[in-house]
This record gives sequence, structure tokens and C-alpha cells, in this order.
Amino acid sequence: MSFQLSPGVNVSEIDLTTVVPTVSTSVGATVGQFVWGPVETRFLCDSEVKLADRFGKPNSNTFLSFFSAANFLAYGNQLRVTRAANNSTLNATANGAAALQIKNETLYEANYFAGQGNFGSFAARYPGALGNNLKVSVCGSANVYSSNATAQGGATANAANIGDLTVNVTGTANTYVKPGDYVKLGTNPYLQVSSSNTSAFVLADALTVAVTSNTSILRKWEYADQFDRAPGTSSYALGKSGANDELHVIVVDEDGGISGVAGQVLEKYPFLSKGSDVKKDDGSSIYYPQVIFNNSRFVYWADHDTNGTNWGNTVTGTTFTDVTLAERLSLSGGTDATVTAGDFQSGWDLYANGDDVDVSLLVTGEASNVVSTYVINNVAEVRRDCMAFVSPSSTTVVNNVGSEADSLVTFRNTLPSSSYAVLDGNWKYQYDKYNDTYRWLPLNGDIAGLCVRTDTNRDPWFSPAGLDRGQIKNVVRLAWIPSKTYRDTLYKSEINPVVTFPGDGTVLYGDKTLLSRPSAFDRINVRRLFIVLEKAIARAAKYSLFEFNDEFTRAGFLALVEPFLRDVQGRRGIFDYRVVCDETNNTAQVIDNNQFVGDIYIKPARSINFIQLNFVAVRSGVSFDEVVGKF
Repeated sequence: MSFQLSPGVNVSEIDLTTVVPTVSTSVGATVGQFVWGPVETRFLCDSEVKLADRFGKPNSNTFLSFFSAANFLAYGNQLRVTRAANNSTLNATANGAAALQIKNETLYEANYFAGQGNFGSFAARYPGALGNNLKVSVCGSANVYSSNATAQGGATANAANIGDLTVNVTGTANTYVKPGDYVKLGTNPYLQVSSSNTSAFVLADALTVAVTSNTSILRKWEYADQFDRAPGTSSYALGKSGANDELHVIVVDEDGGISGVAGQVLEKYPFLSKGSDVKKDDGSSIYYPQVIFNNSRFVYWADHDTNGTNWGNTVTGTTFTDVTLAERLSLSGGTDATVTAGDFQSGWDLYANGDDVDVSLLVTGEASNVVSTYVINNVAEVRRDCMAFVSPSSTTVVNNVGSEADSLVTFRNTLPSSSYAVLDGNWKYQYDKYNDTYRWLPLNGDIAGLCVRTDTNRDPWFSPAGLDRGQIKNVVRLAWIPSKTYRDTLYKSEINPVVTFPGDGTVLYGDKTLLSRPSAFDRINVRRLFIVLEKAIARAAKYSLFEFNDEFTRAGFLALVEPFLRDVQGRRGIFDYRVVCDETNNTAQVIDNNQFVGDIYIKPARSINFIQLNFVAVRSGVSFDEVVGKF
């Protein structure tokens, strides 16, 4: 009990209910080349839909990375995705001449959120040519939303006939009427303006009613019908003696490269505020740069309209500048660039620290032998709580008839020996629904996915291979079907064959790791068993840190570990075990060095790789007891 200076009752609570925790074994990670999305961040995807939504649909440059990730997600629902890109991959901007790269939200918030850039009012959210499809329009006042051009600038339409597209104007036509605006001339319906100059504007559709001389011109913002009413003054600003703080923002797929439909509205933000301190009733900000930063998937705000001289001020007593024209910004200057091995390696560095991010299955996708070796040596072998899944280069098996086995062995010899890595020996032909074509794809996403399915249906220490758990999805055909002779060659070199059997489907037909020396750890199920045991027990053992190395602490450790191992044994993961944690291994020297030792001995369960069936014919008069066990 604690020391007390005067009489009293002190209550202490001691928790002896700690158990070995359940640990995740099915979280994947991949680094790839994509057309969109944040660069050098870890984004958790739970489906192919979320993958396409955040990182863009695949094209001829990105399909290998995209489908490696998508194929993993066909078996599981937790994949951390990192986009790799180099410094030549640029964001599209309102000022397309600006060479700009904003890799992710963290870098934007640190460097551009306060309007420090010099590239116009908006920029594409992420680097890449896909951003060149974006258009942003800002309606900064009620007059921008709709107005009477006749009253504002004295512009009136001259006589024009039914069917005319060009309308001559008295006054300055392009002062208040801009391309994209809708105009109403007399009793004609609203018609969109496609171009304008100082003396005329051209309509997208012909007049249906003739126009007399000096007909008044009513105009409205091209996206006015997307919003309920014109912007005005927010209730927050009214309460602070402010005025004219509201605006509308809309983001459009101008060219159709994102949605597939030119002019498709992607995002709209009604009744935002120019005041930096304006909030809704629930306390959340409606300051338009903040709202766009928090919510947009396509753009960043970069600067205020140059005519909005006091935009961004606090709202108290401020009447915000009433602009007369909408901002219409077609973003440009976005570029793609080929991702190098170094770019992929930089992406994988985000997964090197096991204390920073919890992943179990590393999907290398299109990675070369150089990148694959880097992942094995610098991520999997360093963390020692996950496995890297690698596929050979396409040239080893695709259109390499007769030389597949030799090429695969040559490729394997470029990789290190490691029980934390798995190499398959094939590619699959798969339909690409996004581009209505077929693609050759590596299989490492599927092989890692089989481990997820094994975790779901059984346990991590079961083999993911075979007809029961090794069925691979979405296969039109394989690059080659190795015969038994070639499968023997591959297996001796730690390469796992993938085979299609008539009537049985396409299956993973091996469960070796890349460990070249004979060991229990040359099998996937044994390595994953020990990852689970080590990860779970190590996490539980942290609660013994800074306790005394005495009999009580050691007994507590045994009470943690032994029930956990009994459970694993009951679930067929191990044949037998023993835990030693006493004076024999926690000697006086160990205790004096502030150390604690627990020795855990495991007999792992082994998967069946070879089956021998003996059929023995005997004569009718022979007893089976005479021959059983003699062969």
C-alpha cells in the first residue's frame, strides 16, 4: 500500500485481466502509379469503387498498378494505397503556365492554404493530366448570379431573325455577357452564349423568336440553375454588421475525361462565405477556402478573385466587394510522367516502420526486381511482421513460349532469400471493364488476396494454396500452364506455380516462401503463424515493461502466453509448445541488466505438399494382416 501521513483509507485497483490481444493479419499495402490521388500518403481503400474514386480509373499507363490493387480488394476490404509520382508530375492550375506540384493535403496546408501561391485562384487537387479536365466557376455576388445587362451597361440587342445565332449589340456586349452565360432576348427562352466580343455575341442555339432593335438583354450565370437562389448575406454576417459575404462555387468536368460526360457537375458549394471567421449554427466554418479544402476531391483554393479586394477579411463590420463578373477558370498545365524505381521506393518507405502503420501483406504490383528486392530487404525484413508478394516480369511468361521456366528461375535469382517474401510464377489475362479491353496482369495481388480469404475462412496458419483455398478470381487464361516437370523446376527454386486444371479452376499450386535454405519457414503458413505469435505476444509483453523481474511478473507472463498458445493449438496452428520464464533463463545477471527473458518453443503445423498413395493387390486367400505395413 502507499505511504500515508495520517490515518485514512486508500483504495488501489490492480488489473490482472490483461490477455494476449488479437492482431490484424489481413491488411494489405501497395505502392503504384495512378492518374489521380494524393502522392506519398497512405490511403485506406475498402473496395475497388473507392480505389477508382480516389485514384482514378486505369489507363494504358496505370492499369498494372490499378488492377493489382483491385485484385487484392476482390478478396479483402483493407488495402492501404500509396501513389508514386516524380517531380515532373504537375498539378493543373488556373494559370496553366505555372509549374506546380502539390503532392498531398499536408503539403498544401503547410505551403499554400493561406494563399501563398502565384498560380491563379484554383489548382487541381492532385498532380496529373487528369486535372486539365477541370473547370471552376465562382459566383461572387447577386449581380453575377443574374442581371439586366441593359440596365447595367446599356447593352441592347439589335434586330435579328428566327434561326440567327449571332446577335449584334448596341453598347459593349462583353462587359456583362460572357461565354457560358445564358441570355434572354425578348420572348425567346434563355439561350447560352458560346462567344462574345465588344459588338456581338454568338448563341449556342438559334433564336426561336425574332428580336427587334434595342431589345433588352437579361443574363444569368451559366450555373445559376444549379443553385436555389443568388448569394447574399449570411445570417452570421448579419449578426456582425457584415454584408455581401456569400458566394457559390461549382466544379465541372469540362472535357469529360473524369466522368465520361463533358460538362458534368462534379461538386457544388452553395452559400459559402468570403469572411474568414464565418460559421454555421453548428460552429463549422463556411469560409470558402476552408470548406473546399475539407470537402473537395478535385480542387484546392489558391487565391481570391483579384476584384475581391477585401475577401478573406473577418466579417465584423465588413461589406465585401461586390464583383460584377463570375470567375470561370479552365485548369491546365497538369502533366503525367513515368514513375521510376526510385519513386516506387520512396512510396514503400512509408511502410518501413511497423510502429507507424500496421500492415501484413505487401502487394508489389508491377514492381521490377530492383523494387521488389528493395521491398523485401527494407520493408518486410526490417519490420518482420508482414510478407511481400512478388510477381515476375511479364516477359518471363507472356509470349515466351518454351522458355518460361528458365526465365522464371533467372528472375528468381535476382531476388534475395527471405522467408518474408513470396514469388508466384505466372500472369493472368483479365477483362478491363473501364476500357473494354483485356490486360495481362501480375498475380501478386491475387496471391496476397488468397491469404486474406484464408484468414477469413480459417486462420493465418493455414496454407493459402490448393483447390480448397487457392482459387484465383477473374482469370480469362494464364500466360502458360506449367506441366509437372516444369512445376518441379519452379518449386526447387522457391517459385509457386499457378495452374489451371480442367473443371477445378485456376489455383495457387505451391506455398513456398523465398527462403532458399531448408527450414520450417520456407512455407507461407509457418511464416504467417510466427508473425501472428510474435506480433500478438510482443504486444502483450509490453505491459511487463518497467515491472519488477520477480516471480510474480514471470507468473503473470506465463498466464498471458500459455492460454493463447493453447487456443492456437486447438485451432490446428501448432502441434505442441512450451513456455519457459523462470529463474533458469532470468538469472541474476539478466535481472541486474534490467532485462526479462521468455523462451517460447513451438512445433508448427506443416501443410501437406506431397501425397503418396500405395495401391496393393493381394491374392484372395491372403489375410490383410499379413501384408499391411510390409511395403
